[in-house]
Amino acid sequence: MENTRAFLKAGLLPLLLVLLLATLPFYTPPYTTVAVTSILMYVVLTVSWAMFCGPTRYMSLATATFFGVGMYTSAVLGERLPFPLVVACGGLFSFSVGLLTGFICLRLRGFYFAIFTFGLNELVRNFALWWEARVAHTVGRWVVLMDSLAIYYYMLGIVTLTVLVAFLIGRSRYGLILFSIGEAEEAAAHIGINVTRYRIFFFAFSCLFMGMAGAVMATKWAYIDPRIAFNPVLNFTPVLMALFGGVGKIFGPILGAGVLTMASEVLLSRFPYYYMLLYGIIFIVIISFLPDGLVGLFRRRRKDPLISETGR
Repeated sequence: MENTRAFLKAGLLPLLLVLLLATLPFYTPPYTTVAVTSILMYVVLTVSWAMFCGPTRYMSLATATFFGVGMYTSAVLGERLPFPLVVACGGLFSFSVGLLTGFICLRLRGFYFAIFTFGLNELVRNFALWWEARVAHTVGRWVVLMDSLAIYYYMLGIVTLTVLVAFLIGRSRYGLILFSIGEAEEAAAHIGINVTRYRIFFFAFSCLFMGMAGAVMATKWAYIDPRIAFNPVLNFTPVLMALFGGVGKIFGPILGAGVLTMASEVLLSRFPYYYMLLYGIIFIVIISFLPDGLVGLFRRRRKDPLISETGR
């Protein structure tokens, strides 16, 4: 009974937040809906990244690869299939690419895994450029545009699904398995856990949501090309957002994605010529003084009586 009450209390705030976001377009200007859509996109990418990389401590730098696969799926299939099927195909194609990636880099760990995943994005981006120039004889792809309100609600649905799945995995035996892989992979293998199978599957599973987000966000632009779809910046941004918020709890990546997306919008609009410089300074400060992210900072303030007293 107590567990049920605790679960209901824990789920009440997220439910209210989803209801608030669902009604947001009715009482805010259109620009707010567009801005929140960008936040929702980064929440999906950050939570998807943290779903696998957080507990296993594998540093993936290939977010742009799977996001770009989803974008190209929308460009190619947008006129042929109903849009919900296009979104599903974007997720499934990204999942398939994630499986292939997992099999290829089966024995890589740590620094080597990070370098391989980043190189994968460059390989896919340059292959797409070569294919379009030499085989398809085109510069890019036109995308079927969709209303900004429809994009918003699709992204809200994907965010809700992503966060819910990440929460359930974290509370299940699979979350314990992923955590054990990150803590001591050899020990996990010795007690009978099929480390290879779980590592490959959950890496690919996290890519599924990135592809779905890419399929939806592609309809925001009338035109995409490999440089837009496989933008290398997207390989690093979710990592930094997750580290800023803190990867230890599910709301850490959500908080990091929300705060840093809004900060980047403000910096870009007010300081367009110094945007990247200021953004870099912010990240240096975060890494230097907030190693556990905002979640770790809040946790320390609650546990340390001196900090709590002085902070009143």
